[in-house]
Amino acid sequence: MKVPTGPSGPYRLLARALTAGVLVSASACSLHGVMRPADAPSVEPPATSAAPSLTDAQASAALITQGELGGRWSATQGGATWRDGLLKTRTDAPDCQRLLDGLYAEDLLGEPTGARAVVGLDESGNAAQLRYQVAAYAAPSDVDAKLAWLRTLPSKCAQFTSTDVRGGRLNVTVVPSVLPGVGDAREGLRLTMSDASAANAGDGSGAAPMLTLDFAAVRVGDRAVSLTNGGLGGAAQDSTQQAVQIGTQRLQDVLAGRPPTTAPVEPTTVPATPTTAPVKPTTMPVHPTTAPVKPTTRPVHPTTAPVNPFTGRPTEPLTESPADTDNTTADPADTADTADTADTADTAGTADTADTADTADTAQEG
Repeated sequence: MKVPTGPSGPYRLLARALTAGVLVSASACSLHGVMRPADAPSVEPPATSAAPSLTDAQASAALITQGELGGRWSATQGGATWRDGLLKTRTDAPDCQRLLDGLYAEDLLGEPTGARAVVGLDESGNAAQLRYQVAAYAAPSDVDAKLAWLRTLPSKCAQFTSTDVRGGRLNVTVVPSVLPGVGDAREGLRLTMSDASAANAGDGSGAAPMLTLDFAAVRVGDRAVSLTNGGLGGAAQDSTQQAVQIGTQRLQDVLAGRPPTTAPVEPTTVPATPTTAPVKPTTMPVHPTTAPVKPTTRPVHPTTAPVNPFTGRPTEPLTESPADTDNTTADPADTADTADTADTADTAGTADTADTADTADTAQEG
């Protein structure tokens, strides 16, 4: 085989080899530029879900208990019938209708987006009902927007008329309610309903409220406590304030991991009073019933001096011993006795004298 020479021989093979090398180098450079690390797509780590702001266990632990409101409260026996008859009424004012609907559905703060817990209590005094809820919402701003709207209702719905399902007309009033300064934000309302026909009777006395209902809400971060309290017999405002105070503090304790603060429980029964007084000793210390016995006899002294049978006079003066003198001076009774003795002596002396005289006369006659 003949090997070609000249440009068409070995030189052509070399040129082809060099050309192939250049092409390979160029391709390598191009690939290196395409696969630069800066141009590679970035890989993002998988997103982690945020921890819930309120768990079901925390919501349940933050509920108030019947004992914390006093002995007249107990677990509810079911929804009151006045809810359907009075809250499901219609009015032409949009904000006022929204208020009635929210009270009936118990969602004036909107639908919770997280955990929630609810407790219902009945009051024996005025047949009121209290519904208490702890719930988490999407954001604090959502709750604040609802609270700001509620704040406008005492002016927008100060007085309006609603109609029930039977065509009866009701006069409704809405006023602000004062709440304890707890939580991050709060709002309270008091709604009353009365019979419009009775109020327009013309007697000037108006109509007694058929329903009194308190609403209160307190925000703590993106969580909130809310409640309704009332009934046909009225609503005790102190119970509303107490529930707000205790419930907000309890929610804050639960969220901080502290043991829930428990209010003193009002006793339901009065402690029994002892029916008998403490037993006094039946016997007193024994004292002597008789005074110390004095000697019944005294030293005997002659009560009379020897008497002369003829003259009737003592033969010698009667004198007492020094001891008798001391006794007479120390004891008044002795002095009296001495006086008696003297009297006896005188009497005896007189008697003796008379006897002597009689004896003398008899002798002369004889």
